Amino acid sequence: MQRTSTFRGSITLPVAAAFVGCLLGAQPALASGTLAGTLIQNTATATFSSGTSTSSIQSNTVTVKVDQLVGVAVTALTTSPVTIGSSTAVLAYQVSNTGNGNDTFNLTGNPTVSGNGFTATLQTVAIDTNGNGTYDPGVDTTLTNGTASPEIAPDGSIKVFLVTSAPSTATDTQTSQVRLTATSATGSGTPGTLLAGKGVGGVDAVVGASGGTANALASLIASLATVTLTKSAAVSDPYGGTLPVPGATVTYSIVAHTAGSGTASSLQVSDAFPTGTTYQAGTLTLNGSALTDASDSDAGTATTTGVAVSLGNVTGGGADKTITFKVKIN
Repeated sequence: MQRTSTFRGSITLPVAAAFVGCLLGAQPALASGTLAGTLIQNTATATFSSGTSTSSIQSNTVTVKVDQLVGVAVTALTTSPVTIGSSTAVLAYQVSNTGNGNDTFNLTGNPTVSGNGFTATLQTVAIDTNGNGTYDPGVDTTLTNGTASPEIAPDGSIKVFLVTSAPSTATDTQTSQVRLTATSATGSGTPGTLLAGKGVGGVDAVVGASGGTANALASLIASLATVTLTKSAAVSDPYGGTLPVPGATVTYSIVAHTAGSGTASSLQVSDAFPTGTTYQAGTLTLNGSALTDASDSDAGTATTTGVAVSLGNVTGGGADKTITFKVKIN
């Protein structure tokens, strides 16, 4: 939409940033155009001869105040999928004010995107307060999702972080996208829409080509581990056979297998002694190496009720971990 204003002297000027460079007194144009509220002044001069004299006259001065053009762009700074597993993942975006006046933008993170393998949980929306390009909890300013950013100058930009976590339903190698949308607090709508009095300093605002809103997508990929336990028993009776009679020894073996592209963190395997049996002290092992029963510097413990072995952080696809211990049938 274009507005025209007719001034005394039959000078008609379109009120749009693109024309101002040709007028006397115009400021150099920025990428976003001449700043909103700028006064553009122009006076015409005529010279003429009449008889033996030459004269010069000036018209009245015409003043045009530049409207605010509303514009925004959003770019995903995270260009490759970020792995997400048991810990959070941070996605980075840039929000730029492409208009010609200071503006704030409502920032909305949305992990519900068509085609996602899983829907991430949005934990935090944050502004890169110290400008180091890295999310710093406790330093970077956090916002309630959907609320306004700090004010951004024309041609200025801010970095925005979306902190996400994976749901329990996510499976290894699934992918997901998260959308950040920025919408001008001045107004949005069809390009050319007039927002009377809504601009900087009370000037009119006009919705630019972006419609006053923009968005970008960044990607996540699940990196998770799954653990399976396989337990078996071998019986040795007092008579040299394999019958489970009183006095027979049962050797239990537990094999922990970790699969997937992620890591099983702080993996611990525990097993309670079966009723009707007695643990045989000093028989606890991990991968064939003896563990003490006491709670000490090694990975295993044995109490009156059962055994526990801490395997630590185990990467998917790594070697299996085998735990054994013995009990005697009462």
